[in-house]
Amino acid sequence: MAEEPQQYQHEHLEAELDDLKRELEHFEKEKERIRTIVGQVGGAPKSQVKLVNALFIVILLVTVAISIVADEKWRLIMIELATVTLSIKIIYLIHAQMRIAHFEFWILSSLEWRVNEIMKQLRLLKKQVEKR
Repeated sequence: MAEEPQQYQHEHLEAELDDLKRELEHFEKEKERIRTIVGQVGGAPKSQVKLVNALFIVILLVTVAISIVADEKWRLIMIELATVTLSIKIIYLIHAQMRIAHFEFWILSSLEWRVNEIMKQLRLLKKQVEKR
């Protein structure tokens, strides 16, 4: 008779270990998926982004240099071109920031969902323990 509770405890521990192993595997898969998403959103700047940034800098430097040395007619055109270039860059930065904010919101929402799921499981386990 004393062996039955030990047998039950042993089986219960094995079941818990299996559950923990599955949760760990699920966690690893989720971690890899999120790592991939973070890389897509913009971890380190890609070469294409670096090229576009360099292009913006070159356009600005050239337009400012021409506006300084050119006559009145070209000066106004170059200042306008520099202003348009800066405006485009600011719009792009706002767009990138919106993407990051959306990603942060998605992460926080998924964390909230996971916490709610864990809280449900915790309440269920608490009820089961109280019944015993």
